[in-house]
Amino acid sequence: MKQVAKNRDFREARLAKKDEFYTQLTDIERELQHYEGQFRGKVVYCNCDDPRMSNFFRFFSTNFERLGLKKLITTCYRSQDPDRFPSDRSGRAVYLEYNGDKSDNQVPNIDEIGVQNLSGDGDFRSEESVGLLKQADIVVTNPPFSLFREYIAQLVEHDKKFLVVGNMNALTYKEIFPLFQENKMWYGPSIRGGDREFQVPDGYPLTAAGFRVDDRGRKYIRVKGVRWFTNLDYPGRHSSLELLKRYSPSAYPKYANFEAIEVGKTMDIPVDYDGLMGVPITFLDKFSPDQFEILGSSKTLGRPMSEVAEKGTYQQGGPRFYLPNGDGTYRRMYDRVVIRNKQL
Repeated sequence: MKQVAKNRDFREARLAKKDEFYTQLTDIERELQHYEGQFRGKVVYCNCDDPRMSNFFRFFSTNFERLGLKKLITTCYRSQDPDRFPSDRSGRAVYLEYNGDKSDNQVPNIDEIGVQNLSGDGDFRSEESVGLLKQADIVVTNPPFSLFREYIAQLVEHDKKFLVVGNMNALTYKEIFPLFQENKMWYGPSIRGGDREFQVPDGYPLTAAGFRVDDRGRKYIRVKGVRWFTNLDYPGRHSSLELLKRYSPSAYPKYANFEAIEVGKTMDIPVDYDGLMGVPITFLDKFSPDQFEILGSSKTLGRPMSEVAEKGTYQQGGPRFYLPNGDGTYRRMYDRVVIRNKQL
């Protein structure tokens, strides 16, 4: 087995628009266990999934009766691996509807179920795909990271429940953060940090630094910063964060360009402060909508430092919060989420 230690994540893949990453079955199982009761009687749509290869199809078809699904629909953008499926070199996309007509607890035989061709290319924005989306109750898939903004916008437009894989940096997108702020989207619980491994098509060029090839010739890359994004609720979201620190002006300085205090670590949020606080974006792993309110972020709330201080006293860059150093200069902070304790 070939192993390469270093990892440049999805940078090269994004530049090349190589978005065919196959989520591991174990990662799907670990996340779906938090929502199983919410799938009964529902139509699930996996609209970025070739059913011949997708572990999303494998999970939902194998667990169809146990989850109580009404229907499973899968589509994909053309053939995700034309080397494996040479009949698809014409560029035709495939489509499958499954109604749970299997007699055992095994993955259904694709030939028996019947994979059909779509008229178009299977793009999630196509008329065919949108028509199927309208039938669905819940969308579960790993969408193209390069189109994540547009993909989520479509789900919101059609008022769909969803559970999808994305890069944690998507949180900072101007189209995505307001959904977190308005309690319309949040992180799933099973992935908090670390790398995740994705299988890639047989013909995928392994030019990224972190990859391996197993003893069966299957290719994998390791990726940092992968998260589940969802609007399906789960009990852990409503567990209040235990706060142990108390507020003091010396321990919690105020920003120079926004009326809020700096809280460098989530664990240091003061129990007795009822004003605005800037916290690291990792706070969202502990966020309970019953305990805190999200007011915005440093990207949208911080005043331009040119209105606050003289040029040369602060590091220039995009919108951020700044703290005074005490000598007339200011230091630029990492991205911050602005919150307020609702329970005070």
